[in-house]
Amino acid sequence: MTRYALKRLWQSLVTVFIVITVVFLLMRLLPFEGYFAESYDKLTPEQREAVLKSMGVFDPWHVQLRRFYGDLLRGDLGTSIVYRPKVPIRDIIAAKIPYSLAFGLTAIVISLAFGLAMGVWQARDKGRFWDKTWTGYIVFINAVPAAVYLLFIQLYVTQIARLPILFNRDRPVSWILPAISMSLGGIAGYAMWMRRYMVDELNKDYIRLARAKGMASTAIMVKHVMRNAFVPMAQYLPTSVLLTISGSIYIESLYSIPGMGGLLVDAIQRQDNPLVQALVLIFSTLGIFGLFLGDILMAIFDPRIKLEKQGGSR
Repeated sequence: MTRYALKRLWQSLVTVFIVITVVFLLMRLLPFEGYFAESYDKLTPEQREAVLKSMGVFDPWHVQLRRFYGDLLRGDLGTSIVYRPKVPIRDIIAAKIPYSLAFGLTAIVISLAFGLAMGVWQARDKGRFWDKTWTGYIVFINAVPAAVYLLFIQLYVTQIARLPILFNRDRPVSWILPAISMSLGGIAGYAMWMRRYMVDELNKDYIRLARAKGMASTAIMVKHVMRNAFVPMAQYLPTSVLLTISGSIYIESLYSIPGMGGLLVDAIQRQDNPLVQALVLIFSTLGIFGLFLGDILMAIFDPRIKLEKQGGSR
């Protein structure tokens, strides 16, 4: 187990290094306007060149990259240029994370509670009314663009339920619709995979044997089917939890939530290159380490995975 964990950790670190390097180099190919707080057109060519030289943009790429990694190891993500001029990006992000984290974790709890319950219900009621009904919901969520039904929810459900149309920190009732909106896709996903894995387990020989021995259906479902069906899904939980920090780009913008998702949209619209670079690096690193933790979690939960004999592969 230790050998496998160390190997996966090394692979994750190498992947993070490659992603950070590629993102850094690609950001240097963007227009220079993103490095100026004032209007780019109002500056003379000499002024532009002086500003860019002071930032080291004209230095060789390997020099810039070495300097960037040195700052990164010290926890310095740089300073915002356009979004909030001369404010450390670390401070900007620190003020945004609590909102995305609160909504994201709430959405995960709702998704797990309703999605897993729905999947279990579908598996037990396979081919019947409720299975077909929830399958219709899953197909709808996956087939219809999220922007369509989320906008419909904001425009009409707010009127029917008399809920605020935009987020207000001082009105807890305004948190309801954004949290539910964030959980709709997760509910469909967890329900779909839980149903699939449970149906697969129900058709296996050991379940038939347990039934032949007279084991109660409830005991079979809880002790064997649900437990084994949940193992493959556990792999994606760390990624889901970590990526709550990144927030939901569309929903946060839709409800004017001052979180990380909306921050990325604002940074791109304002062409704040250092801020865009920092956010992309954070999101990609969270995703990579989420996959690493998911692999470790799955290896812990599923004793059928032979780590050492396969040289650390699954």
